Amino acid sequence: MALKKKGPPKSLAAGRPPVLHRVKSISRSATKALINKHHLLQKKKRQAIAKGDGAGEAAINVEIEALGGIEGYQEASLQGQRHDRGGDSSRVLMQWLEPCLSSQEADSGRRLRMLEVGALSTQNACSKSNHFEIERIDLNSQGEGILQQDFMERPLPKDESEQFDIISLSLVLNYVPEPQGRGEMLRRTTQFLLAPGRYIGAPQLTASFPSLFLVLPAPCVTNSRYLDEERLVAIMESLGYVKVASKTTQRLVYYLWKRGRVCKRAGGPFQKKEIRAGPTRNNFAVVLS
Repeated sequence: MALKKKGPPKSLAAGRPPVLHRVKSISRSATKALINKHHLLQKKKRQAIAKGDGAGEAAINVEIEALGGIEGYQEASLQGQRHDRGGDSSRVLMQWLEPCLSSQEADSGRRLRMLEVGALSTQNACSKSNHFEIERIDLNSQGEGILQQDFMERPLPKDESEQFDIISLSLVLNYVPEPQGRGEMLRRTTQFLLAPGRYIGAPQLTASFPSLFLVLPAPCVTNSRYLDEERLVAIMESLGYVKVASKTTQRLVYYLWKRGRVCKRAGGPFQKKEIRAGPTRNNFAVVLS
């Protein structure tokens, strides 16, 4: 039997739901239904690509465009972030960080630098807090103040001036099309964060920075065959991260990970291994070699 040729590595753009023209506000239930439909279609599209089913992929693309394409998806996401709908995941982050940020000395020298990956708005809680100097990037920029860029193709920092105190990956990792790519994205975040132990003059920041804010759909962790909280913690610890805070709701899981020094005896590699069986489980996984 002839071996199948592997195609080129898939980019983050291959997994991100492809931006409906601006529309009037739609109901919470309609917004949720639209987002869920996009997620389902993107999953089917990845399966069709994996099977080499060009006709199936084309048919799914037609369905995606009928929903408004990526513009329609992002419009729904923006509406989902509206304050009256309980959106904006950065509000959770600010609840966690406010105590240490409020106690930060006024003459500390500068605002903290944040890289927001997958940014949809310049008006979220972090932006309004005045604690951060924020650089925002997204695969499909939705406006001024957001650079159109793929994080996986962003040039690596040359020095500390191009590194950050905190990186936000809110509902981004789940759009990376392959488990290996998700692991590489998590590994790559460490290269963009400042080295640990540099907040000696600001002890109130030491407990939380440098850090990674990670948000995922709750089922990625609570109902996956290949990932649960214990395994996620093990993966993150192998990269030198320590869990500072976490929160689980019906829809989302939120984590704040502080970057420490990589343990030489850290576990791994982390391959795609079933840890929970059951027909209702999903296949979300993170692979780290």
